[in-house]
Amino acid sequence: MALYLIGDLQGCDEPLQRLLDTIAFSPSRDHLVVLGDLVNRGPASAQVLRRMQGYGDSAQSLLGNHDLHLLGVAHGARKAARKDTLAAVLEAPDRDAMLDWLRHQHMALHRVIGGGDLLMVHAGVLPPWTVADTLRLAGELEAALRGPDVAAFFRTMYGNEPARWRDSLAGAERLRVIVNALTRMRYCSAEGEMEFESKGAAAGPPEGFMPWFDVPGRKTAGATVAFGHWSTLGWLSRPDLISTDTGCVWGGCLSAVRIGATPQERELIQVKCPQAQKPG
Repeated sequence: MALYLIGDLQGCDEPLQRLLDTIAFSPSRDHLVVLGDLVNRGPASAQVLRRMQGYGDSAQSLLGNHDLHLLGVAHGARKAARKDTLAAVLEAPDRDAMLDWLRHQHMALHRVIGGGDLLMVHAGVLPPWTVADTLRLAGELEAALRGPDVAAFFRTMYGNEPARWRDSLAGAERLRVIVNALTRMRYCSAEGEMEFESKGAAAGPPEGFMPWFDVPGRKTAGATVAFGHWSTLGWLSRPDLISTDTGCVWGGCLSAVRIGATPQERELIQVKCPQAQKPG
Protein backbone atom coordinates (compact mmCIF):
# COMPACT_ATOMS: atom_id res chain seq x y z
CA MET A 1 0.00 0.00 0.00
CA ALA A 2 1.35 3.42 -0.95
CA LEU A 3 0.68 6.55 1.11
CA TYR A 4 0.40 9.74 -0.94
CA LEU A 5 0.23 13.26 0.49
CA ILE A 6 -1.21 15.95 -1.77
CA GLY A 7 -0.92 19.70 -1.35
CA ASP A 8 -3.61 22.38 -1.51
CA LEU A 9 -6.29 21.68 -4.14
CA GLN A 10 -8.46 24.80 -3.73
CA GLY A 11 -11.16 23.55 -6.06
CA CYS A 12 -8.84 22.33 -8.84
CA ASP A 13 -10.44 19.00 -9.67
CA GLU A 14 -9.14 18.51 -13.21
CA PRO A 15 -5.46 18.71 -12.15
CA LEU A 16 -6.29 16.34 -9.30
CA GLN A 17 -7.65 13.81 -11.79
CA ARG A 18 -4.48 14.10 -13.89
CA LEU A 19 -2.29 13.71 -10.81
CA LEU A 20 -4.16 10.62 -9.63
CA ASP A 21 -3.88 9.16 -13.12
CA THR A 22 -0.14 9.88 -13.11
CA ILE A 23 0.43 8.03 -9.83
CA ALA A 24 -2.04 5.28 -10.82
CA PHE A 25 -3.89 5.79 -7.55
CA SER A 26 -6.00 2.78 -6.59
CA PRO A 27 -8.53 3.19 -3.75
CA SER A 28 -8.36 -0.56 -3.13
CA ARG A 29 -4.58 -0.46 -2.69
CA ASP A 30 -3.40 3.05 -1.79
CA HIS A 31 -4.18 5.73 0.77
CA LEU A 32 -4.47 9.43 0.04
CA VAL A 33 -4.21 12.37 2.43
CA VAL A 34 -4.91 15.91 1.21
CA LEU A 35 -3.19 18.39 3.50
CA GLY A 36 -6.06 20.85 3.65
CA ASP A 37 -7.70 23.55 1.51
CA LEU A 38 -9.77 21.30 -0.70
CA VAL A 39 -11.99 24.22 -1.70
CA ASN A 40 -12.18 27.87 -2.78
CA ARG A 41 -10.58 30.13 -5.38
CA GLY A 42 -10.56 27.36 -8.00
CA PRO A 43 -13.44 26.40 -10.29
CA ALA A 44 -14.60 23.00 -9.01
CA SER A 45 -14.85 22.84 -5.23
CA ALA A 46 -18.00 20.73 -5.29
CA GLN A 47 -16.39 18.19 -7.62
CA VAL A 48 -13.37 17.91 -5.34
CA LEU A 49 -15.56 17.26 -2.30
CA ARG A 50 -17.66 14.67 -4.13
CA ARG A 51 -14.53 12.91 -5.38
CA MET A 52 -13.03 12.74 -1.91
CA GLN A 53 -16.28 11.47 -0.42
CA GLY A 54 -16.42 8.80 -3.09
CA TYR A 55 -13.05 7.35 -2.09
CA GLY A 56 -14.42 6.39 1.33
CA ASP A 57 -11.79 5.15 3.78
CA SER A 58 -9.08 5.31 1.11
CA ALA A 59 -8.84 9.11 1.35
CA GLN A 60 -8.69 11.59 4.22
CA SER A 61 -8.30 15.32 4.35
CA LEU A 62 -7.05 17.83 6.81
CA LEU A 63 -9.06 21.00 7.23
CA GLY A 64 -7.39 24.16 5.98
CA ASN A 65 -8.34 27.80 6.43
CA HIS A 66 -10.41 27.80 3.22
CA ASP A 67 -12.29 24.68 4.30
CA LEU A 68 -13.12 26.21 7.67
CA HIS A 69 -14.16 29.41 5.91
CA LEU A 70 -16.61 27.46 3.75
CA LEU A 71 -18.10 25.91 6.88
CA GLY A 72 -18.23 29.32 8.58
CA VAL A 73 -20.08 30.84 5.63
CA ALA A 74 -22.46 27.88 5.51
CA HIS A 75 -23.28 28.36 9.20
CA GLY A 76 -23.92 32.10 8.80
CA ALA A 77 -20.83 33.28 10.70
CA ARG A 78 -19.33 35.20 7.78
CA LYS A 79 -20.40 36.32 4.30
CA ALA A 80 -18.56 34.95 1.30
CA ALA A 81 -15.79 37.23 0.08
CA ARG A 82 -15.60 38.65 -3.45
CA LYS A 83 -12.91 36.17 -4.51
CA ASP A 84 -14.60 33.14 -2.98
CA THR A 85 -15.82 30.43 -5.34
CA LEU A 86 -18.05 28.59 -2.89
CA ALA A 87 -21.48 29.03 -4.46
CA ALA A 88 -21.41 25.68 -6.26
CA VAL A 89 -21.12 23.94 -2.90
CA LEU A 90 -23.52 26.18 -0.97
CA GLU A 91 -26.23 25.94 -3.66
CA ALA A 92 -25.81 22.23 -4.47
CA PRO A 93 -28.62 19.74 -3.81
CA ASP A 94 -26.11 17.60 -1.90
CA ARG A 95 -24.80 20.58 0.06
CA ASP A 96 -25.59 19.10 3.47
CA ALA A 97 -23.83 15.82 2.70
CA MET A 98 -20.71 17.61 1.46
CA LEU A 99 -20.57 19.96 4.44
CA ASP A 100 -21.18 17.17 6.94
CA TRP A 101 -18.38 15.11 5.40
CA LEU A 102 -16.07 18.13 5.49
CA ARG A 103 -16.61 18.97 9.14
CA HIS A 104 -15.83 15.37 10.08
CA GLN A 105 -12.35 15.57 8.56
CA HIS A 106 -9.23 16.12 10.65
CA MET A 107 -7.15 18.98 12.01
CA ALA A 108 -4.04 16.81 12.34
CA LEU A 109 -3.09 13.24 11.48
CA HIS A 110 -0.24 11.01 12.63
CA ARG A 111 1.50 7.96 11.20
CA VAL A 112 4.58 6.02 12.24
CA ILE A 113 6.79 5.68 9.16
CA GLY A 114 10.08 3.81 9.27
CA GLY A 115 10.05 3.95 13.06
CA GLY A 116 9.59 7.75 13.17
CA ASP A 117 6.66 10.12 13.59
CA LEU A 118 4.96 11.67 10.56
CA LEU A 119 2.74 14.54 11.73
CA MET A 120 0.40 16.04 9.13
CA VAL A 121 -1.15 19.51 9.51
CA HIS A 122 -2.36 22.16 7.10
CA ALA A 123 -0.20 25.13 8.09
CA GLY A 124 2.08 24.67 11.10
CA VAL A 125 2.73 23.68 14.68
CA LEU A 126 3.55 26.10 17.48
CA PRO A 127 7.07 25.67 18.92
CA PRO A 128 6.01 24.57 22.44
CA TRP A 129 3.71 21.81 21.17
CA THR A 130 4.91 18.22 21.04
CA VAL A 131 3.42 15.72 18.58
CA ALA A 132 1.15 14.47 21.37
CA ASP A 133 0.12 18.04 22.27
CA THR A 134 -0.71 18.79 18.64
CA LEU A 135 -2.90 15.71 18.26
CA ARG A 136 -4.67 16.39 21.58
CA LEU A 137 -5.38 20.04 20.74
CA ALA A 138 -6.47 19.11 17.22
CA GLY A 139 -8.89 16.69 18.87
CA GLU A 140 -10.40 19.50 20.96
CA LEU A 141 -11.05 21.45 17.78
CA GLU A 142 -12.47 18.43 15.96
CA ALA A 143 -14.88 17.87 18.85
CA ALA A 144 -16.14 21.45 18.52
CA LEU A 145 -16.59 21.05 14.76
CA ARG A 146 -18.55 17.84 15.15
CA GLY A 147 -20.60 18.94 18.16
CA PRO A 148 -24.10 20.37 18.43
CA ASP A 149 -22.87 23.97 18.98
CA VAL A 150 -20.81 24.17 15.78
CA ALA A 151 -22.59 27.35 14.63
CA ALA A 152 -21.60 29.09 17.88
CA PHE A 153 -18.01 27.98 17.36
CA PHE A 154 -17.86 29.57 13.90
CA ARG A 155 -19.18 32.88 15.25
CA THR A 156 -16.05 33.14 17.45
CA MET A 157 -13.49 31.47 15.15
CA TYR A 158 -12.32 34.50 13.17
CA GLY A 159 -9.61 36.82 14.51
CA ASN A 160 -5.86 37.09 15.18
CA GLU A 161 -5.88 37.25 18.97
CA PRO A 162 -4.52 35.78 21.14
CA ALA A 163 -1.37 35.53 19.05
CA ARG A 164 0.46 33.23 21.47
CA TRP A 165 -0.38 29.94 23.11
CA ARG A 166 -0.88 29.63 26.85
CA ASP A 167 -1.93 26.41 28.55
CA SER A 168 -4.41 28.41 30.62
CA LEU A 169 -6.40 29.55 27.57
CA ALA A 170 -10.02 28.41 27.59
CA GLY A 171 -13.17 28.62 25.53
CA ALA A 172 -13.25 30.56 22.27
CA GLU A 173 -9.75 32.02 22.71
CA ARG A 174 -8.22 28.58 23.17
CA LEU A 175 -9.88 27.20 20.05
CA ARG A 176 -8.99 30.31 18.03
CA VAL A 177 -5.28 29.89 18.75
CA ILE A 178 -5.47 26.22 17.75
CA VAL A 179 -7.26 27.14 14.51
CA ASN A 180 -4.76 29.85 13.66
CA ALA A 181 -1.70 27.71 14.34
CA LEU A 182 -2.92 24.66 12.45
CA THR A 183 -4.50 26.45 9.48
CA ARG A 184 -3.04 29.97 9.07
CA MET A 185 0.45 30.27 10.55
CA ARG A 186 3.56 30.81 8.46
CA TYR A 187 5.78 32.93 10.69
CA CYS A 188 6.17 33.19 14.44
CA SER A 189 8.68 34.67 16.86
CA ALA A 190 11.19 32.80 18.99
CA GLU A 191 8.65 33.18 21.82
CA GLY A 192 5.88 31.61 19.72
CA GLU A 193 3.94 34.76 18.77
CA MET A 194 2.19 34.26 15.42
CA GLU A 195 2.26 36.76 12.55
CA PHE A 196 -0.50 36.61 9.92
CA GLU A 197 0.12 39.44 7.44
CA SER A 198 3.19 38.16 5.59
CA LYS A 199 2.76 35.53 2.88
CA GLY A 200 6.08 35.75 1.05
CA ALA A 201 8.91 33.26 0.77
CA ALA A 202 10.70 32.03 3.87
CA ALA A 203 13.85 33.94 2.85
CA GLY A 204 12.17 37.28 3.65
CA PRO A 205 10.45 37.05 7.04
CA PRO A 206 9.11 40.15 8.80
CA GLU A 207 11.41 41.63 11.44
CA GLY A 208 11.38 39.67 14.66
CA PHE A 209 9.78 36.59 13.08
CA MET A 210 10.92 33.44 11.32
CA PRO A 211 9.29 30.46 9.62
CA TRP A 212 7.57 28.44 12.35
CA PHE A 213 9.69 25.40 11.50
CA ASP A 214 12.96 27.28 12.07
CA VAL A 215 12.23 28.37 15.65
CA PRO A 216 15.04 27.06 17.88
CA GLY A 217 13.90 24.40 20.31
CA ARG A 218 10.71 23.51 18.39
CA LYS A 219 9.35 20.44 20.19
CA THR A 220 8.27 18.66 16.99
CA ALA A 221 11.79 18.85 15.53
CA GLY A 222 12.27 15.12 16.14
CA ALA A 223 9.29 14.26 13.94
CA THR A 224 8.65 14.84 10.25
CA VAL A 225 5.95 17.50 9.84
CA ALA A 226 4.11 17.54 6.51
CA PHE A 227 2.10 20.64 5.65
CA GLY A 228 0.67 22.77 2.84
CA HIS A 229 -0.71 26.33 2.95
CA TRP A 230 2.47 28.18 1.92
CA SER A 231 2.52 28.39 -1.89
CA THR A 232 5.40 30.91 -2.01
CA LEU A 233 7.51 28.46 -0.03
CA GLY A 234 6.69 25.67 -2.45
CA TRP A 235 8.15 22.18 -2.37
CA LEU A 236 10.54 21.55 0.49
CA SER A 237 11.85 18.18 1.60
CA ARG A 238 14.01 17.83 4.69
CA PRO A 239 14.29 14.97 7.15
CA ASP A 240 12.01 16.91 9.51
CA LEU A 241 9.76 18.69 6.95
CA ILE A 242 7.65 18.14 3.85
CA SER A 243 6.08 21.24 2.29
CA THR A 244 3.55 20.41 -0.44
CA ASP A 245 1.68 23.56 -1.56
CA THR A 246 3.12 24.36 -4.99
CA GLY A 247 0.50 26.89 -6.05
CA CYS A 248 -1.86 24.91 -8.25
CA VAL A 249 -4.62 27.52 -8.11
CA TRP A 250 -2.10 30.23 -9.08
CA GLY A 251 -0.85 28.40 -12.18
CA GLY A 252 1.90 26.39 -10.50
CA CYS A 253 1.86 22.64 -10.01
CA LEU A 254 -0.23 20.21 -8.02
CA SER A 255 2.11 17.99 -6.03
CA ALA A 256 1.90 14.55 -4.49
CA VAL A 257 4.62 12.94 -2.44
CA ARG A 258 4.83 9.20 -2.05
CA ILE A 259 5.99 8.55 1.49
CA GLY A 260 8.85 6.11 1.87
CA ALA A 261 10.45 4.62 4.95
CA THR A 262 13.25 7.22 4.80
CA PRO A 263 13.48 10.81 3.48
CA GLN A 264 15.63 9.53 0.62
CA GLU A 265 12.77 7.28 -0.50
CA ARG A 266 10.23 10.08 -0.88
CA GLU A 267 9.00 10.49 -4.42
CA LEU A 268 7.66 13.82 -5.73
CA ILE A 269 5.07 13.67 -8.52
CA GLN A 270 3.71 16.87 -10.07
CA VAL A 271 1.33 17.99 -12.79
CA LYS A 272 1.15 21.49 -14.21
CA CYS A 273 -2.00 23.52 -13.54
CA PRO A 274 -3.73 26.29 -15.48
CA GLN A 275 -4.09 29.47 -13.46
CA ALA A 276 -7.52 29.37 -11.83
CA GLN A 277 -7.22 32.45 -9.59
CA LYS A 278 -5.69 35.78 -10.61
CA PRO A 279 -3.55 37.60 -8.03
CA GLY A 280 -4.67 40.92 -6.61
